[in-house]
Amino acid sequence: MDRYGADCCDLWFRGAGRLYDCDSGGDFFSILPSWGLCNAAATLVGQNLGAGKPERAEDSVWEAARYNLWLMSGLSVVFLIFAAAVIGVFTHEPMVIAAGADCLRFISAAYAFLSYGMMMEQAFNGAGDTYTPTMVNLVCCWVLQIPLAWTLAIGMGFGPRGVFSAITVAETSVAILAVLLFRRGRWKQQKL
Repeated sequence: MDRYGADCCDLWFRGAGRLYDCDSGGDFFSILPSWGLCNAAATLVGQNLGAGKPERAEDSVWEAARYNLWLMSGLSVVFLIFAAAVIGVFTHEPMVIAAGADCLRFISAAYAFLSYGMMMEQAFNGAGDTYTPTMVNLVCCWVLQIPLAWTLAIGMGFGPRGVFSAITVAETSVAILAVLLFRRGRWKQQKL
């Protein structure tokens, strides 16, 4: 096994858990305000659909999505520039910091898309349509992301960056598909 392979195995077996903890901890904690905006929009969708005002429900989602875009884009810039420092809050192991910073940069590059994907999926939920976000996530995360991660990481030899890229592609796909489905407007016909 070459040195790269040995490093990957070492990261996988000894550092992957710490890498996952570092990235998911920083990533999850940082997007909590975004989840708050998405949940507020879901509430507005439910209230406005219940009041028979579907256009107002849609306007609420687009307005909240704009705020969410600004929030997540700002976060993306911070993570792209200060990724190592952010991961360094959770660990002092150089190998984990390097891999975690790489992961955070890849994933945060899609935050602008993620802001819309999260918002649209919560809007469906607020309308009482749980089927649509379930199918979007099934297609984008299970059918696309998992095979793409394996193909890029193992099949094409990109290693961890292949996995990080697959996550970014999947999150971008969730956003595009969710926005397209939201614009179709079938969620407005849900009876609450």
